[in-house]
Amino acid sequence: MSLINYVVILVCVAGIASGQVLFKYSANALAIADRPWDTSVAIPLGAALAIYGVTTIGWVWVLQHVPLSRAYPFMALSFVLVPAASYFLFDEQLDVRYFLGVCLICLGMALAGR
Repeated sequence: MSLINYVVILVCVAGIASGQVLFKYSANALAIADRPWDTSVAIPLGAALAIYGVTTIGWVWVLQHVPLSRAYPFMALSFVLVPAASYFLFDEQLDVRYFLGVCLICLGMALAGR
């Protein structure tokens, strides 16, 4: 794989992770807002959907250049990024099992990438 392929894959993973964080912001705002079209709900929800759309286009580009079996293991990084973001942004707790899981994900990615 070329460097540009890796970059686009990582941008796609970051887009998926940021979209998930924005979905959580939307869900939290919806629990407080009177209506779903309130700007506190609609703006992060619209941003999440837009990011998912752009990320999907990027992912299709990746799949034109990289076999799915080589590209898809990188999506496991979202299982690392999203909980880490939830810890910092939403004060959600992570325990030792999370960190063990992250180590296993990274090991699996290293094995699958070779």
